[in-house]
Amino acid sequence: MKILSVVSARPNFMKIAPFIRAIEKHNHENGGGIQHFLVHTGQHYDVRMSKAFFKTLNIPDPDINLEIGSGSHAEQIGYTMVAFEKVLLEQKPDWVIVVGDVNATLSCSVVAKKLNIKLCHIEAGLRSRDMTMPEEINRLVTDRLSDLLLTPDTLSSENLRKEGTLEEKIHFVGNIMIDTLEANREKSGDLQLETIIKENLVAGCPSQNRSPVDFSYALITLHRPSNVDPEGVFIPLIKFLLNEVTKDQLLIWPIHPRARKQLIKLGLWDSLISNPSLIILEPVGYLEMVRLNMGAKIMMTDSGGLQEECCVLGTPCLTLRWNTERPITLRENGGASVLVGNNIERIRKEYFKTLTLDRIPYRPELWDGHTADRIVEKLVETDQLLKY
Repeated sequence: MKILSVVSARPNFMKIAPFIRAIEKHNHENGGGIQHFLVHTGQHYDVRMSKAFFKTLNIPDPDINLEIGSGSHAEQIGYTMVAFEKVLLEQKPDWVIVVGDVNATLSCSVVAKKLNIKLCHIEAGLRSRDMTMPEEINRLVTDRLSDLLLTPDTLSSENLRKEGTLEEKIHFVGNIMIDTLEANREKSGDLQLETIIKENLVAGCPSQNRSPVDFSYALITLHRPSNVDPEGVFIPLIKFLLNEVTKDQLLIWPIHPRARKQLIKLGLWDSLISNPSLIILEPVGYLEMVRLNMGAKIMMTDSGGLQEECCVLGTPCLTLRWNTERPITLRENGGASVLVGNNIERIRKEYFKTLTLDRIPYRPELWDGHTADRIVEKLVETDQLLKY
């Protein structure tokens, strides 16, 4: 069986790493059987956003890098489809494996099915119900086209059933992101906070007099256009961070290029880097981010993957979105997160409430670090069934 996996952005790398290891394990135990080919579309082309993750997670170099780069949604999707079609015509795989919900997930799914190649979606069934999110469109189209839908939780499986997906296509396997977390938790725990800050502090940001201590600092990440691009949303959020969060505790911010660009454009950059209670870091590696999460008293984020990691690590989390495709991570479902959107009054209320909460790790069903093994087993089983 020849399979071709597609990655394009950091969340994909964290999901593909355990999958590749599971394939290697299967081949070792069965004397081969799976030929794997890795394609990187090149959406994250910055070294900090891509190459470093491959090295940290021991992902082999891609067999092909399409080098699509940045651009509008239409540009990324169109260029990817043209380039990926050529790869499929040359490689002729039995299966195409896509992960997550980025533009490449949609692009490569459409091309695969146009060429009558079987399609498997890892992390299927997630739904935010928000059609203004490009990722939601990517998820819906990919799931509609897929021959094998591998879900991370039972809520996602139920979403697919309600949409009329055939039962035999749906398989609950667990969360592959947690495979990566469990495989690297010990390594991350060995890292020193001071070293992470020293090695990743942004240029121009003075060395901080206050050293971070576990469970005494806040952690924030921001990258979604809905939070960063509108001045009426971004500026009040920055004022809240400067005037309220950093008054009480140290705030660590690994900054996304989009947020940094907007801060400079709005003339807010200097006021941030001069704040003695704010540590701004370049985008950090996977191990470093897990370590920061492990020691944070509170997380504020609009990242889906960090919601999941906070759930398992027990880090109280404010999700800076009005909806989430990962409701299993919400406190109402046993998780560590609460939706606060980008309304400052709601953020303020939940922030001070959350500061009083203890860390309570929660592990949903099958978030056990062995999802990748189940995926490979189900893929082999399904391929054999479809052949007969």
